[in-house]
Amino acid sequence: MTTNAEIQTALPALASGNVAVITGAASGIGLAAAKRLAAMGMKIVLADIGGARLDEARHAVAAIAGESAVLAVATDVSKADELDRLAERTFGAFGDVSLLMNNAGVGNNPGKPWENREAWKQLLDINFWGVIHGVEAFAPRMLAAGKPGLIVNTGSKQGITTPPGNLAYNVSKAGVKTYTEGLAHALRNEPGANVAAHLLIPGFTFTGLTEGATEKPAGAWTGEQVIDFMLASVLRGDFYILCPDNEATRSMDEKRMAWAIGDIIENRPALSRWHPDYKEAFAAFMK
Repeated sequence: MTTNAEIQTALPALASGNVAVITGAASGIGLAAAKRLAAMGMKIVLADIGGARLDEARHAVAAIAGESAVLAVATDVSKADELDRLAERTFGAFGDVSLLMNNAGVGNNPGKPWENREAWKQLLDINFWGVIHGVEAFAPRMLAAGKPGLIVNTGSKQGITTPPGNLAYNVSKAGVKTYTEGLAHALRNEPGANVAAHLLIPGFTFTGLTEGATEKPAGAWTGEQVIDFMLASVLRGDFYILCPDNEATRSMDEKRMAWAIGDIIENRPALSRWHPDYKEAFAAFMK
């Protein structure tokens, strides 16, 4: 594991005393990030829907960082005004922000493309628009501060290979991928280029979104493993933080993604990986 000293020497945005804002911070990857960054001496702002989980997360992180270094703010990321309020609370309490993790997300399945419009909109409002709302609320002030900063948006492999099963989720995470790529380019071309964006692409991870699981499945990574990998990747300068897990290696992910883009290049049917006419061809490709 990369040490805190190595990370903070190479990444001044994560220096002790700096401020990290994390959405979806009450569980899973968000809470793992909050605890790790607190252990590095950062001040932590936890944003999540209000309730007992957020209170418990605040107590857990405060036990590491100290009560004065932790702020918990009940936040619905689907509402831009609540992200604006989160920013006001954060800058009022701690000053400049050096790390923003737009991590909040839901995994409910609204169903077929022509069903449940409101459920589709709700998922997209959280998973996709929640990221945009976070960037809008924090990026201008991060840029104006003129200090090193990082924005990490949580995507998904499902936003790249788009497997059948939960189309709305795939659409939302595909949007996050494209948006974060454009965000990175825009930030890179800002005068001074002191703020960088990264796309976190977790593998199979045991979080609050892990359906039907009350304990970590053998194939899943923990949130802590994802954060360790994320920090090591950012240290290398990676934009795409493509996490393996205990079932999928990077090589497997690369082949699956190559096959997905090959549908366009080879003019195959959409999602040919799951098309009966291409079952054998895909199996051979993966060998």
